Amino acid sequence: MGLIDDVGEGPVAVDTAAFIYLIERHPRFHPVVRTLFEKADRGELRLVSSEITLLEVLVVPYRMGDPDVAEQYAALLERGRGLTLVAADRAQLKSAAQLRAFYGLRTPDALQIGAALSHECTAFVTNDRRVRAPSRLPVFRIETYA
Repeated sequence: MGLIDDVGEGPVAVDTAAFIYLIERHPRFHPVVRTLFEKADRGELRLVSSEITLLEVLVVPYRMGDPDVAEQYAALLERGRGLTLVAADRAQLKSAAQLRAFYGLRTPDALQIGAALSHECTAFVTNDRRVRAPSRLPVFRIETYA
């Protein structure tokens, strides 16, 4: 069974790394995450991510002076079919603070988990081994499926 089978019907929260693997065509992880994005594009799966993803994915293209890659990320995140970006409003910030306090998460991870919980996601897809989430949000690591 693959990742797409294990995450269920969703909605599925997706961490920043999955977007990087997709756009950059990571040789090992691209095939794994591509299936998630293809299913979302067909309207068969709802993906959720925090707006912090936009900040995180744009840093390297901006640093490298690569506006084309930056635009690919922006287009996917701002206009991607089947994808909801969750605003980091006050409610999300308070939720992230609680998650940091109770689970020892870093701020970006707490925002991602908070976005997932607020949209009742059934799974969280990441490649970060440090991420812990409440038991009602199963965490799936991309490397497991590569």
